[in-house]
Amino acid sequence: MTNERTATPVGGRLGLAALLGALAAAGTAAAQHGTNGEWRVHGGDSGFTRYAPLDQIDADTVGDLQVVWRRPAAHDGFHEGVGGAVALSMTPEYLVEVGLLDQAPPADRDIGLLLRLALDKVAFLPVGLLVDQWRWRVFSGEFRPEAWNEGWWDLRTAVQGVAPPAPRSEADFDPGAEYHVTAAEPHMRHFLAGILQFQFHRALCEAAGREGPLHRCSVFGSRAAGRRLQAMLEIGASRPWPEVLQRGTGLREMDATAVLDYFAPLRAWLDEQNAGRSCGWGGGPGR
Repeated sequence: MTNERTATPVGGRLGLAALLGALAAAGTAAAQHGTNGEWRVHGGDSGFTRYAPLDQIDADTVGDLQVVWRRPAAHDGFHEGVGGAVALSMTPEYLVEVGLLDQAPPADRDIGLLLRLALDKVAFLPVGLLVDQWRWRVFSGEFRPEAWNEGWWDLRTAVQGVAPPAPRSEADFDPGAEYHVTAAEPHMRHFLAGILQFQFHRALCEAAGREGPLHRCSVFGSRAAGRRLQAMLEIGASRPWPEVLQRGTGLREMDATAVLDYFAPLRAWLDEQNAGRSCGWGGGPGR
């Protein structure tokens, strides 16, 4: 299996940073849950939290829960990345095909959908990265206990572009609000999955012979895409992850340009909306 596209590891860094800056200028939407656990929109609510009330699992239903994944993946990002890629194929055209929509909305309605998805997936990438950056620097001793909170906000400012809403000191321990910190659980898998899901999606669309915008591609019903996905998944962790990735995408390196390809219409729209504005942030830890 070959692929003529060349890439650098986790490519497209500058493009992603520009997109993040534009998204920050575009603002965000508030999450509003439906009543009685209803999912009135895809993703659970307008904030795309994807959670249902815990009381939906009770003594009568807990016995019906099943393990859905047993085979270890090539690396931690593959599990969530594959799931995300499958979800990206749930396009309006797919919903029409399975009878959930009467007709797909026109292309000029795509910007709202792409903006919402980007605020969920693209805006998450800096968070997915900086949590483990902080943890690693604590473990290495670079961040001393008397400066843990300072290091946390240095990273959040440099990587995520946010500042504390009020003065903070070492009497506070803001990293403790992050579950992966208090549970000593690696966070990098979520960052890796945020890149891989788009790389997988693009490769599956190419295998299926789909044409048109990447965000409108669904591989539903494509046996060729299914074979490509199976060829990658059946290896599990039996081979080094670059070999597994190559089996599925034709590349041995993670490639973030697939994220830019997917959100290309949104990027063009944001560039137009933010013309003449300075979007994004500069500096680095401690500056």
